[in-house]
Amino acid sequence: MRTYDKFYINGQWVSPNGQDMSDVINPATREISSRVPMGNVADVDAAVAAAKGAFESWSQTSASEREGFLRKLAAEAEKRNDELTQTIVDELGMPIQHAAAYQVDALGIICESYADKVHLMEEEKQVGNSIVISEPIGVCAMINPWNYPIWQMIGKVAPAIAAGCTMVVKSAPQTPSHLFIFAEMCEAVGLMAGVFNFVHGDGENVGQRLSNHPDVDLVSFTGSTRVGIQVSNAAAPTVKRVCLELGGKSPYIITEEADLDAAIDFGVGDVMVNTGQTCNAMTRMIIHESVYDVAVDLAKEKTEALLVGDPSDPEVFVGPMSSDTQKQTVVDYINQGIKEGAKLVTGGPDMPDGFSKGNYVKPTVFADVTNDMTIAQKEIFGPVLVMIKYGSIEEAIEIANDTSYGLAAAVWAGDRDKAKAIAKKIKAGQCTINGGEANHEAPFGGYKKSGNGREFGEAGLHEYCEIKSMQF
Repeated sequence: MRTYDKFYINGQWVSPNGQDMSDVINPATREISSRVPMGNVADVDAAVAAAKGAFESWSQTSASEREGFLRKLAAEAEKRNDELTQTIVDELGMPIQHAAAYQVDALGIICESYADKVHLMEEEKQVGNSIVISEPIGVCAMINPWNYPIWQMIGKVAPAIAAGCTMVVKSAPQTPSHLFIFAEMCEAVGLMAGVFNFVHGDGENVGQRLSNHPDVDLVSFTGSTRVGIQVSNAAAPTVKRVCLELGGKSPYIITEEADLDAAIDFGVGDVMVNTGQTCNAMTRMIIHESVYDVAVDLAKEKTEALLVGDPSDPEVFVGPMSSDTQKQTVVDYINQGIKEGAKLVTGGPDMPDGFSKGNYVKPTVFADVTNDMTIAQKEIFGPVLVMIKYGSIEEAIEIANDTSYGLAAAVWAGDRDKAKAIAKKIKAGQCTINGGEANHEAPFGGYKKSGNGREFGEAGLHEYCEIKSMQF
């Protein structure tokens, strides 16, 4: 069991103001995985003061100096990869076959990506009689989720470092250990005191204070739409910038001439990886009526072939839900789907066979779903795929856009050009075409209630900048 008792503030490991400790539960065994301190408003104030105090000096460092720190952090990430991977298995329950590739490897990759972009901060663009430059926005508060904790953390921290910002970071209660390790990495590379600070705690106290603190210039939040609205409301009186990456109920259109076996294989894997706890998972599979029945059979076959079990087993594809609460939420949605008349193709609300403990849910597929059903509109955040039939491509696009979310989408058609034409009509921030690979250099973010702002790539760097024009 890991035990931590200090926060990293102003380049020092300091004891928290409060005395409370929090137990982090392994979702596979329901045993204590780690124990961490709980911060309070005073801890946040100390961390923000440190970030504010460091900003003037750090923002004036050269791009080359900041690039050097990012490359050093990437090297440290490689050294700590195994340790970080184990925290993901122990605290999130993500199977070890995916934990490094989907979660931990991003740390070094994203640091290197922004090391390559640091020099954009020194560019000057002439627009008529004006010179336009970018400057770091200031002190940034970063509130991260539990489902992709390292990926989301470094997707905020790396561009902020590149831009010349300072920061205070908060992890989710379920998955905190990586942040303590990352602080050790910052210390190891000699990052200037006060640039990176972190406080662990709950949303009601620590998250709220980070959002409304008058000395915070930007809040970047990843999580549910409900909490994103709360963050925005808390930040509004100080008119700070708020970047939100929120929920999703992403559509996946499969046309009648698509390679059906490949398309279904991609769709099932996309939903079931990380036990369905992915904000941009393609959970609404929209299939042409001429191939619908075959698609349902394929989805059933491919879902039932996935091994559910101990996340430390390298053969396991589907692990437990992150918490008992999340498990119950998913089970409630499955029961709601059955109640509303959707056809349960495989899975269901019961524990998987052979399991008597742990937060496990059967990988579940529903057919004969209509888009007005609860399971087609609400973000379930579990291993649940819903399959919807369409007649014309216009109907498919209408179904795809009939949602309050707009984070991601996918299309699989007979050729790339046809898929691209369909994708252009879907209101979502990112669309995967014919099984295209994820690209960390592309901007990521949503339309509608899926948030605002963009992460990763050059767009991610720009979120941490103010733009200044100078007229001559």
